Amino acid sequence: MTTSQRYSIEMPTPIPSDLEQALDRVADALRAMGAGDPAPYAALWLDDPDVTLYGAWGPIERGHDAVTATFTWVGSRFSGGALVPRHEVVVTSGDLAYTVGVEQGQVRVDGGAPFLMQLRVTHVLRRVNGQWWLVHRHADFPPPDQRAQS
Repeated sequence: MTTSQRYSIEMPTPIPSDLEQALDRVADALRAMGAGDPAPYAALWLDDPDVTLYGAWGPIERGHDAVTATFTWVGSRFSGGALVPRHEVVVTSGDLAYTVGVEQGQVRVDGGAPFLMQLRVTHVLRRVNGQWWLVHRHADFPPPDQRAQS
């Protein structure tokens, strides 16, 4: 994926190359998740009791083991697809970074027909010993924009 495909807008400040590489690994891992393989995504999470997940399918988890076990369940639901991230915002400050955007792609869930899935996603990453790790994910299915109903 090229930088212009991954970001929907031009980032106001350059993204550090090590963070760019970490985001590339996340993108590759999300493609694998959409195909039913959660291992690459789970491997990107810091082994820490304070990592957190607020999942789109309901789970709220804390701790590396609980978070990565949930990814095994999530991955078991997917097949024959890929999720592709598109970041609206990428911000770094020292050893912390966050992304805000969407993940979308044609996927199958629980053996059903392929459909376009779109999630709103925020990730928080922390750099430890020179390597960026995921430490938080919050994802949900975008509700209808209620302004159109007013």
